[in-house]
Amino acid sequence: MANTLVYDEGVNGWPSFYSYDPDYMIGMNNYFYSFNGGNLYRHNTNETRNNFYGVQYNSTVTSVFNDNPLENKIFKTINLEGDSRWSITLASDIQVGGFVEASYYEEKEGSFYAFVRNAGTIPAQASEYVLRSLNGIGRSESVTGGTIVSFDLSTDLSTIMSVGDALYFALPPYTAPQLAGTITSINIDLPNGVNNIVINIAAPAVAIPIQDAFFLYIKNAVAESHGILGHYGVFTITNVDTIPINLFTVESEVMKSYP
Repeated sequence: MANTLVYDEGVNGWPSFYSYDPDYMIGMNNYFYSFNGGNLYRHNTNETRNNFYGVQYNSTVTSVFNDNPLENKIFKTINLEGDSRWSITLASDIQVGGFVEASYYEEKEGSFYAFVRNAGTIPAQASEYVLRSLNGIGRSESVTGGTIVSFDLSTDLSTIMSVGDALYFALPPYTAPQLAGTITSINIDLPNGVNNIVINIAAPAVAIPIQDAFFLYIKNAVAESHGILGHYGVFTITNVDTIPINLFTVESEVMKSYP
């Protein structure tokens, strides 16, 4: 996709990219004109922002959080100081897929505040196995109907595991885990000998073997708001408003990662 670059003599650089692609441009009598497809257009007269040649575009800004670049950090939140909500995507040298939808923000003291979610992948990529969202459970005792995984009564299922988390299993020699399904219920009734997990199987899940499988789970990335792990965070914010808006700062609450 072609873009139009704008040079600003005040900053001696190219600060902006516009989505329109004119055939010809000219300034005349304090107005800016362009030609596209044989038609003549005068700019800055349309009250609808980001509308060029009858096509509506979004506003985007891309920048980077890079304080203390030698430290591995977790980017937990996004705080926007301005008068509108912007959706955001966030990636680092370790993780990709961080995002904040415009509807996620809460307005606090004139700023818009939200937790960074991570979409994750199904099944998980190898890079996700080292994150805090993964936790081990133990070996199963039996698998019934391919959907009910029972464990020894000494196996503690009353952890931070929740409905909606993804259940995985690994077979000897316990290399790459395989997706078993999504957890739909956790049943614990030790006096009556019940200690199991029920899953919903959907592609690309793999059938669970009856024995010798070690189980683990990965928290639902969107629900848990674990943020993005990395030495730096590259973010792109997007706004779909068609009226003039202001954006002053983009901030992130960052904490050092302690593996």
